[in-house]
Amino acid sequence: MAKIKTKFICKECGTESPKWMGKCPGCHEWNTMVEEKETVVKTKGVGLSSIHAKEKPQSIIHIESGQEPRIETRMAELNRVLGGGVVPGSLILVGGDPGIGKSTLLLQTSYALSSKGLKVLYISGEESVRQTKLRADRLGALSENLFVLCETNMEHINDAIESVEPDFLVIDSIQTVYDPRVESAPGSVSQVRECTAHFMRTAKVKGIATVLVGHVTKEGAIAGPRLLEHMVDCVLYFEGERHHTYRLLRAVKNRFGSTNEIGIFEMEESGLREVSNPSELFLSERPLGVAGSTVVASMEGTRPVLVELQALVSTTNFPSPRRMSTGIDHHRMALIIAVLEKRNGMFLQTQDAYLNVAGGVRLDEPAVDLAAAISLASSLRDAPTKPYDVIFGEVGLTGEVRAVSRAEQRVKEAEKLGFKRVIMPEKSLKGWTPPAHIEIIGVNTVAEALKAALE
Repeated sequence: MAKIKTKFICKECGTESPKWMGKCPGCHEWNTMVEEKETVVKTKGVGLSSIHAKEKPQSIIHIESGQEPRIETRMAELNRVLGGGVVPGSLILVGGDPGIGKSTLLLQTSYALSSKGLKVLYISGEESVRQTKLRADRLGALSENLFVLCETNMEHINDAIESVEPDFLVIDSIQTVYDPRVESAPGSVSQVRECTAHFMRTAKVKGIATVLVGHVTKEGAIAGPRLLEHMVDCVLYFEGERHHTYRLLRAVKNRFGSTNEIGIFEMEESGLREVSNPSELFLSERPLGVAGSTVVASMEGTRPVLVELQALVSTTNFPSPRRMSTGIDHHRMALIIAVLEKRNGMFLQTQDAYLNVAGGVRLDEPAVDLAAAISLASSLRDAPTKPYDVIFGEVGLTGEVRAVSRAEQRVKEAEKLGFKRVIMPEKSLKGWTPPAHIEIIGVNTVAEALKAALE
C-alpha cells in the first residue's frame, strides 16, 4: 500500500529535511525550504540478489573508441561553443535572464537544423502555438520539418515524441513541464528533477539531441538544485546587457568540447546575427587620444578579442577612496593599484579609481593586468596613450611583467585591425616570428611599459 511522506526540500541546493527550517543547512540560504509530498510504495522480495546487470564490465583496453558524430547547426558561433556541433543523444541546458533571447536562439537553431532535412520538435510551455508562429514569421524560420507544440504534461509530450520521432528536441522551459505522477507543483525541485531525468533517458535511448531551457535566479544561476546541471551533458549561459545589442553564449560545462569558447551574437529586429569579428564591434566607439583609454588583447578560448579598457582617477572627498570596477575583478584592480603605489611611486591613496571594460564584456584572464595599470597611470597623469597601441601582459607583485599564452594570435589580431604597435611581455616573444608590419615592444617591468606607453 502506498504511503504518502511529507518532506521539505531546498529550492537552491536540493537539501532534504523531515521538518521545515528557516535556514537551509546545506547552502545556508533563508526561506528556501518548500514542502513536497512523496509517495512511497513498499515492495516485498526486492533485494540485491534480484537485480541483474544487463551488461558485463569490460576492460577499458577492449572498448572501441570513436569520434562522436556532430550535427552542424549552420550557426558558426553556436558550433564553436558546443565544440563543433550538436552531438546526437546529448542533453543540453540553456539558461539566461528573461527576455535575453533564449527562445529566439533556439528557434533559429531549430530552423537551421530542419532546413537540412532533420525533424525538429519545439515544445513551448510558456507560449501558445500562434505566438511561436508569430516569432517564426518575424525570424523567417518556417520549415515543413519544424513541428511546434504547446504542452506541459509529460505524458502528452511523450506521445508527441513517439508520433514525430524527432532528431532534435527543444523543451522551453523545463520549469513549466510536470509529471502527473509526482504530487508537487510545476517548477518544484521534485518536478524539475524527475522531468529532467526522463528527458535524459529519452535522449540516451532514442538518440535525440535535447535542449532544455532553464530559468535563472536573481543571482544569475540556473534555478533549481545543482543536481540539474550535473545530469545534463552541456550547460550554456546566454548572457548580455539589456542596454547593449550583443549577446554572449558561454559554456560552463561541456562533456563533448571545451568550456573556454564563447559565441557572440547581435540582437536585431530579424533575430540574432552572428558576429564573426567581435573586436570591431567592441572598438567601434573608441575615442582616440583620451587619457585613461587603452586597448587590451584578451583571449576567449581560442579566439583573440580586442577590447577597450577605460580608467578614471580623480581626487576623493572621503577618508577612504573608492575602488570600483566593471568587467574586471575588483580584487585584481586593488592588486594593480598597490603595485603602482609600491613599485612605481604613484600616490593613489587620496584618489578615487574607476575601471571599466567598454561594451559590458567581462575579462577574467590575468593578461589584462598591464593594460589596466597603464590605463590607471594614464588617467592619474592625464597623459593620453597612443591611439594605435595594443597592450597585454600579467603583472606580478614585484612589478614584473609575466608572459602570457597565445601571444602570436593576439598580435596577429591587432595587425589585422590596423594597430601599429604592441606592448607585451618580452618573455612571450620566444618561439615565434612577429609580423613585419607592426612594431613589437617587449617589456620586463611595469616601469618599462609605462615609459613606452606614456612618454
